[in-house]
Amino acid sequence: MAEDIYLDHAATTPLRREVQETLDEILSTTFGNASSIHSFGQDAKRLLEESREVIASCIGANPDEIIFTSGGTESDNLAIRGTALAQKDKGNHIITTTVEHHAVLNCCKALESEGFEVTYVPVNNECLVDPTRIAGAIRPETILVTTMFANNETGAIQPVAEIGELAGKEGVVFHTDAVQAAGKLPVNVEDLQVDLLSLSGHKIYGPKGVGALYVRRGTPLHPLFCGGHHEGAVRPGTENVPGIAAFAKAMEIVIEELPESGTRLRLLKEKLASGLIEIISGVRRNGSKDTDKSLPNILNMSIEGVDGESLLLNLDLMGIAVSTGSACTSGATDPSHVLLAMALPPQLAQSSLRFSFGRDNTEAHVERLLELLPDIVARLRRVSAVRLKDRPGSVQT
Repeated sequence: MAEDIYLDHAATTPLRREVQETLDEILSTTFGNASSIHSFGQDAKRLLEESREVIASCIGANPDEIIFTSGGTESDNLAIRGTALAQKDKGNHIITTTVEHHAVLNCCKALESEGFEVTYVPVNNECLVDPTRIAGAIRPETILVTTMFANNETGAIQPVAEIGELAGKEGVVFHTDAVQAAGKLPVNVEDLQVDLLSLSGHKIYGPKGVGALYVRRGTPLHPLFCGGHHEGAVRPGTENVPGIAAFAKAMEIVIEELPESGTRLRLLKEKLASGLIEIISGVRRNGSKDTDKSLPNILNMSIEGVDGESLLLNLDLMGIAVSTGSACTSGATDPSHVLLAMALPPQLAQSSLRFSFGRDNTEAHVERLLELLPDIVARLRRVSAVRLKDRPGSVQT
């Protein structure tokens, strides 16, 4: 039986062995509440603060600038809504882009219903935003700019440092969602000139249900929840110490492995891209081919004449897991908002697949995909042609 192949690491990653061992050990030995003053609580507190130091050191931050959350979505919401509420007396205008994760877009839309104004800056056909368009959208009442570091569907790397510099000159708080970038690119909050930065554990071979928000000292932030004094009174609730420690372990490892892993993943990605274009007609690459403008592990391709979901299901039956876009829009029948924002025709957007590579993928996996996909595409195209021919009013030849 052929080996199952997982190519959906942008959705989530498997828990790696070293992280699992850390999680198991702490779950079985350190159960105290980190807010308790007895020895059990202080053992948990020590682990919590050691983990905070690890995460901070990995992104060039100070430990007291790290707030632990339940994951990327909460971090994004805390950054955006927390900033908006903290500065509502100063202004009501927020700037973002049309290709953000729904954790950002839907939060912004919710704020619009509460009296805030949001400018959605468009991207080009490579999924990249022009920093000058961000600058041009800033006005006196602007209180926040939020743009992702790297896109979760195309892998496009946004010019975050340039945007951060522009926002800083205008005195506007700047947030970036670095959930996809962390572990694939160097992330340094000083180099990026960000005030807020979101992270997630399960994208870097850590556990689900844990993440972090970097908050630069002095950045105004209103809590989303009412509760106790936890996490600097910004994120109340008893901390998930085992999950946080496992998250820190995962972050530590991916940062250490970053130089080698980035090169290896990009080679696999380019092998698949060039192979698909060579052996299947009507294949289009969505996003930038420039290695400096795209993540090493995410490849988005459209295959004319077939439905992306049908391709996904056929590959799944053969033990190969891919995606048609963001995992957070699973079940949606509409074309990807990201691809549409890049001016891709709806039909072509609906024919797209996202391949996202990880640490266990090999050249053999790419070769197997290249071996199987042409036959699947040919069969689906034949079915599509028959259906089109049999439609009422179709022209018979």
